[in-house]
Amino acid sequence: MDRKKHLSIFLLLAVFIIAICGLVYELVAGALASYLLGDSVKQFSFIIGTYLFSMGVGSYLAKFIHKNLFDRFIEIELLIGLIGGTSSVILFLLFQQVNHFQFILYFIVFLTGCLCGMEIPLLMNILKDRVKFKDLVSNVFAFDYIGALIASVLFPILLIPKLGVMGTSLVFGIINVSVGVFLAFYLSNLLKRPVLMKIKAILSLVFLIGVFAYSDNLLTYSENQLYGNNIIYKHSTPYQRIVLTSDNGNYQLFLNNNLQFNTKDEYRYHESLVHPAMSIAKEPKHVLVLGGGDGLAAREILKYPSVEEIVLVDLDEGMTKLFQTNEILRKYNANALNSPKMKIVNQDAFIWLQDHHNTYDVIIIDFPDPSNYSLGKLYTTAFYKRLRALMKENTLIAVQTTSPYYAPKAYWCIHETIRSVYPQVHAYHAYVPSFGEWGYCLFSPDQTVDFNQVNQQVSGLKFYDYNLNKLSDFAEDMQPREVEINRLDNQILVRYFDEEWSKI
Repeated sequence: MDRKKHLSIFLLLAVFIIAICGLVYELVAGALASYLLGDSVKQFSFIIGTYLFSMGVGSYLAKFIHKNLFDRFIEIELLIGLIGGTSSVILFLLFQQVNHFQFILYFIVFLTGCLCGMEIPLLMNILKDRVKFKDLVSNVFAFDYIGALIASVLFPILLIPKLGVMGTSLVFGIINVSVGVFLAFYLSNLLKRPVLMKIKAILSLVFLIGVFAYSDNLLTYSENQLYGNNIIYKHSTPYQRIVLTSDNGNYQLFLNNNLQFNTKDEYRYHESLVHPAMSIAKEPKHVLVLGGGDGLAAREILKYPSVEEIVLVDLDEGMTKLFQTNEILRKYNANALNSPKMKIVNQDAFIWLQDHHNTYDVIIIDFPDPSNYSLGKLYTTAFYKRLRALMKENTLIAVQTTSPYYAPKAYWCIHETIRSVYPQVHAYHAYVPSFGEWGYCLFSPDQTVDFNQVNQQVSGLKFYDYNLNKLSDFAEDMQPREVEINRLDNQILVRYFDEEWSKI
């Protein structure tokens, strides 16, 4: 095989690697945006749109490159590796330091996409005299699209769980630059300044390897800046970034930068969520918990001796495993997730409902707030209708429903959505210092249920005193709002939530 053939193959392989790396940088930016800014659907949509637009700009600009094509191709390769590889480091470090973080985020995405967009036209110019046109176009785009497919499959399954966001971008930056190093040596006789190009390539590679070597320290520094406390545990699962911090003997859990609980006052939240439903039910034996992977709601449920079985459905196995094994967290959930009465199912609750037909005496719904459309579907009429198959005629269901003070439209949207399916709905709220006023809804298919009755009590509660009336008065600033019903095809709740919480 002659050198010309070798060159064509190596450059097409470079396209393949470039495609993988380029899409990984795009996915890293989307994941980081959703971690730090919330609303994963909106962030990924904006990132993808910006990236594709910038690739178009890059493709247009490539037509102005006429000289030293091999030099420019390698330099672009090195720049993509440096910018894309360090993108997560830069964004993590700047998140707490700058006022216009989103501008920097999209500027980095634009630069990366623009450089990636320049590569294919440039490569086609290089190969146009070496490969037949019909073969050139089909080969270049075939390698490009196959690379993109591989990146999209590897990213959630392997890369994020094993390397994390920062490690993923740096590893692929190193791969990108390594291709540039190889080409700088392999194409040495075709370069205008081969020695200078080799120095650039090697220095770029050494720089990225050095950053990767200190990536754990950089991540720790950036997360300490972000959370302001001592981080004692951190882990990325395929679904979220889990961070546990400590402060003066208390512990805080953050998921994707959102505080989930503080051990100093979480009992207020969980007692208010669980005990109204459990106390109204008559000898509940079978209880379903949707969400609640921390086991704190299950801890409260297990205080009732009548309970024989708890089925807990939580999407993230990384979350439930953490609260099954971590000694600190097992102390706070009273080892509830390891109880012989507990059955844990790691599956999307929306899908799980389709194939599950057992019925329950009490259902506790402890999903994260509806900050994106994948969570918003768990607050729709479609979800509540599916839930009916798991209810007996007198089943009690309690739902956490965000803050009626900070997000009144979101709160009353959930309330009205439930009421459109189950007319008997009781709204109440409790003050949790770490969050402020927090809301709940209690409902049942039994339209004759008295939400103020108490059929059983347990001792030792710190906050809830079995007087639901005390939690049922809403001040003027939390009164019902005029809202739309949250349906699967409109997801108005996510828009309410994003609009209200973005003002905080």
